[in-house]
Amino acid sequence: MTLANLLTMFRMAMIPFFIMAIVYGHSVVALWVFLGAGITDALDGAIARFFNQRSALGAFLDPAADKLMLTSAFVVLALPAMNLAYSIPVWLPVLTIARDVVIVLLTLILHLTYGIKSFPPTIPGKATTLFQISFIVGVLLKNSYGLPGPLLVFLMWSVAGLTLVSGLHYIWKMRELIKGAA
Repeated sequence: MTLANLLTMFRMAMIPFFIMAIVYGHSVVALWVFLGAGITDALDGAIARFFNQRSALGAFLDPAADKLMLTSAFVVLALPAMNLAYSIPVWLPVLTIARDVVIVLLTLILHLTYGIKSFPPTIPGKATTLFQISFIVGVLLKNSYGLPGPLLVFLMWSVAGLTLVSGLHYIWKMRELIKGAA
């Protein structure tokens, strides 16, 4: 158990506190918990690289923690019952989760059928994650401080577009891997 992995597990432990902050109407707390999770994400990666603490567990936990936090944020910020000043349209979490499910299923199929174990993230995938995080921060800022307004519309449509593009790109990359393995 490395320090980097402990930070990743701490980030995962922050998720229920983030959800509770939203559910109980504490948008400012939710914003700071989300930002704190982002800081621990940067720290665990830096620590793993600097102190050579990369591990198989970390390679699994880190993206899982990121995905759990983002998915939790998208879902809870889209729930109509939260009575937020700004809610995420329900179709957007459905789109982002559907993309992730397709990628996971196709990766599993690649692994089981062709023995392909490594499927690194792509540039469109990383861009999608960056815009998803930016959008969540924007929604939290809007609900906490009334900011930033029109920027949210841009971020929302950017997330939707990038989600579709990166999903198709992952499918294309998997197709190329299958051709190479066959």
